[in-house]
Amino acid sequence: MKKNLITILVHNKPGVLSHVAGLVTRRGYNVESIAAGPTEDYSVTRITLVVTGDTATVEQVVKQFQKLIDVISVEILDYENALTGELAIITLKAGSGRRNRIVNMASLMGFKLIDVLADRVTVQVAGSARDVDTAVAALAPFTIIAMARTGLVALPRQGGGSPEQVL
Repeated sequence: MKKNLITILVHNKPGVLSHVAGLVTRRGYNVESIAAGPTEDYSVTRITLVVTGDTATVEQVVKQFQKLIDVISVEILDYENALTGELAIITLKAGSGRRNRIVNMASLMGFKLIDVLADRVTVQVAGSARDVDTAVAALAPFTIIAMARTGLVALPRQGGGSPEQVL
């Protein structure tokens, strides 16, 4: 099944996220991630959903969202042309000489060290979902004790075109 990005602008009011999540649950759609937060206009919240399904299923989800009273707009984003980001905080087992290796790897891969103790190290990883997946795979041999991921956030790329390399 294809992963689809849906971004929804809603009025920033209590219970709106619950209504959106409830609609998805009642319809039996599989949500891989959901993230919500205020936009540049604090009265508006952007909800980003990653749902699995075919085109017809996703279009049906969008139609259902558009019927909700507090929804301002709904957009299906093409993953390849969307600007995406995710954050993960990962705590690793660091005993028996592993701490220095983890710290070195974090430095080489651009992870932020947020807590370093004698027996564990916690890093923060930010980037695309692929970047976070790659980081998790690279860190797995060090034994992951705990991990929290935000879920994907996304914006449409303005002006179209293909992504450019940023130096």
